[in-house]
Amino acid sequence: MFNKLSAEFLGTFWLVLGGCGSAVLAAGFPEVGIGLLGVSLAFGLTVLTMAYAVGGISGGHFNPAVSVGLAVAGRFPMSSLVPYILAQVAGAVVAAGTLYLVASGKADFVAGGFASNGYGELSPGGYSLTAALVAEVVLTAFFLFVILAATHGRAPAGFAPIAIGLTLTIIHLVSIPVTNTSVNPARSTGVALFADTAALGQLWLFWLAPIVGAVVGAAIWKAVGEDA
Repeated sequence: MFNKLSAEFLGTFWLVLGGCGSAVLAAGFPEVGIGLLGVSLAFGLTVLTMAYAVGGISGGHFNPAVSVGLAVAGRFPMSSLVPYILAQVAGAVVAAGTLYLVASGKADFVAGGFASNGYGELSPGGYSLTAALVAEVVLTAFFLFVILAATHGRAPAGFAPIAIGLTLTIIHLVSIPVTNTSVNPARSTGVALFADTAALGQLWLFWLAPIVGAVVGAAIWKAVGEDA
């Protein structure tokens, strides 16, 4: 179990450092910043690379919602759920702390939103609580559906990380303007601790919505795809 939890810690660390780091450090760089497309690709690539690197050890969840969805689908033991979630959250918090140390090395650094998620005034596009809830539930549901389909025995071998990483990229392309994209409670928790906003007060939504979405995605897969 130590190896599995270490893999989940490292995978989630890389996701937050790479994905949120791209948003905090590179997206707004004058004239040559990577923009929303670059941030979306960064999140997808972190999952793709670590799924290949340590997916064979832990399954490559890197996300409490994914762990919950896989457990609901019968692909992951419920008894391992809490240890996995703790390892994922720990990885996200340590990554966010590392990113804060790097970012704060700039003379005029202001934490601001620090790549945190939010709705209303904290939404990049000013989207409402309802819009944020719907987006996070629906997109996480599709994320779980793709994960379950891509890792099914009849799927082409070796391509699951690519499908999963590209799906996460698409999710970010759609929802960065709405919530700054969570679909991952650990990712949301890590950066919210360092944000200079009310992100912690809205964190409940970015636990609730992704987990509900994951359960919905697992249920759809079991009904539509599992025995097809």
